[in-house]
Amino acid sequence: MMNKRTKLIVSLLFVIIIILAAAITRFYVITPEDVQIENNQTEIVSTVDTDSKGNIIFKNGKGVFGIADSGRIMAVPEWNDISFASNGFCIASKKIGGILLHGCIDYEGNIVLPFIYSNISKSTVGKSVIYCAENNFDHSYVLYNENFVPVLRQSWKDYSIQDNEITVSDEKGVYIFSLNSDELIFKNANVSGEIMDCPYNLNIYSRVLLSKLSYSMIEKMASGAEKYLGYAYTENDELISEIASGNHSSFIPAFKNSKEIISKNLLGISEIHVYSVSSDNGIPQYDISVNADTEIVYYDENETKKSLTDNYRLAVRFSGNSESDFHAISGKFELDSPVYPEPEPDEDITETE
Repeated sequence: MMNKRTKLIVSLLFVIIIILAAAITRFYVITPEDVQIENNQTEIVSTVDTDSKGNIIFKNGKGVFGIADSGRIMAVPEWNDISFASNGFCIASKKIGGILLHGCIDYEGNIVLPFIYSNISKSTVGKSVIYCAENNFDHSYVLYNENFVPVLRQSWKDYSIQDNEITVSDEKGVYIFSLNSDELIFKNANVSGEIMDCPYNLNIYSRVLLSKLSYSMIEKMASGAEKYLGYAYTENDELISEIASGNHSSFIPAFKNSKEIISKNLLGISEIHVYSVSSDNGIPQYDISVNADTEIVYYDENETKKSLTDNYRLAVRFSGNSESDFHAISGKFELDSPVYPEPEPDEDITETE
């Protein structure tokens, strides 16, 4: 027989079991209010779109969008809008800080592109699809392929698409590419700028040259020519420090050893071209060649101050296999000294009585 203490313990255990059973029953039978709200959140009110595999974009009772397959909700409804894109991706929009921004998600709702774009539009280039995303903050453009990988590794000031060609532009230049079977071919580069208030335009259309150079390498060459020319006429060594490190002795000022020169002034750029040049070490080298209209003020052999205007050729040489190691290695004028006019012959003075 059980003593009083044992009976008390058994009674308490029985009461605890009854309480637990009641709690479990209440959990499964009565749906709490917050669970009911969650059900409303994931309720499919209408189907907006369906892809080829039967996945759907749906709208819930609160007017936001999600993604589901035949048996489950994959991306919970939290988006202001969703549309199917390519290869298992969707373009979605969401209000962030009161601004409607666009990005890219996969079918599980994972973010593929950040929500920083005011819009993302789809374009066809030849047989390929390109997505053009406009940054909401600076209104620049990024171009993505069907896997939402950038087609060109930077943002652009503007772009246009015609047939199988993509034209992009930044602050420095305009570049044209053709897209054939997902292969991007560099067709033309047109870079503009100013050197000491003298405008120039560098146009490269050689397919061989463009197959070796990127647009950033071309812009680096144009910038290098600007800095070298500024140094060549002013001998401000800081300009060379911006394009070359270490010893600057291979960058020679214009007519360095012509002591008779008082001043040298750049008047204009008549020609500017890029050439591939031979290399002894196997690393590709390129010259950006400039024809510079120049005014020279100098003392002649009679210590008379004079000036001349002529056109002089100079070249800045670059070396490198890729964007990461591409750098200027030298700069010099073709002539060491200006071509001075021939001295005027002395006049014979005959005294007549």
